[in-house]
Amino acid sequence: MIYTVTLNPSIDYIVHVNQLAIGDINRMNSDLKLPGGKGINVSRILKRIDSTSTALGFVGGFTGQFIKDWLQKEEINTDFTAVKDDTRINIKLKAAEETEINGLGPTISADEMCNLEQSLAKISSEDVVVLSGSKPASVPTGFYQKLIEIIRGKGATFVIDTTGDDLMTALPQEPLLVKPNNHELADLYNTAFQSIEDIFPYGRRLLQEGAQYALVSMAGDGALLFTKDGIYQSNVLKRTVKNSVGAGDSMIAGFVGNYTKTQDPVEAFKWGVACGSATTFSDDLATKEFIDELLPEVKITKIN
Repeated sequence: MIYTVTLNPSIDYIVHVNQLAIGDINRMNSDLKLPGGKGINVSRILKRIDSTSTALGFVGGFTGQFIKDWLQKEEINTDFTAVKDDTRINIKLKAAEETEINGLGPTISADEMCNLEQSLAKISSEDVVVLSGSKPASVPTGFYQKLIEIIRGKGATFVIDTTGDDLMTALPQEPLLVKPNNHELADLYNTAFQSIEDIFPYGRRLLQEGAQYALVSMAGDGALLFTKDGIYQSNVLKRTVKNSVGAGDSMIAGFVGNYTKTQDPVEAFKWGVACGSATTFSDDLATKEFIDELLPEVKITKIN
């Protein structure tokens, strides 16, 4: 079983306006409300590529109920931890430029954190846990590490998709996969990249410090997969870009969903690129039909 953990889920309220006038009344052309949060996105894409998952995380209030109801409609298993405060709402304002206003998230009590830990403790050594995204401000530094200790104590495997200290602290615990983008990777090691080749030593460093595989997404330059056997690069698929939300989560879902079936990292990389690209070219997360359409277009080349 694949489990996803979203500590700070949201309703993503997507609003389209022709032109944004600050300080004036603006009328939207269309709007859409979707369940948000990186782990939730992973579970939604896993469902579309026929991989079963269970979504964990903190949800509360009418906004949390919206997320639970939506995932139930999509037939996705959930074992959320109820919290007293409302789940946050993130506003994605799409005009000439895209603007995001992200909510702070609920205050999580010590008892609520303990309840999530107990839910995670139900896993077995056959399971993979995907830890994704930011923490609510009330969740202390080190909470991800606490969850990783539970996962490793059960003999299970984990994926972590976060940045900064949480990622660095997780590396010695040998995550199956990490997925920084090129900017996050540069920030992680306090450097800058002028070319794709500049990324190579830092992708390898992620492996040296413990990761089994590392995916580095590079927007218009495709993506890199770092393995102990070499470095692989994907081509860049061509369609109209519609959506920047959830593409990285979709890539993780494609990789993990396929890898758990095949144990082939290069084939899993191909699926990750197809899923991530399909979401980039969609208004919401990718559909199964669109992923299947793009999959034959993905070409993976060993470059080092």
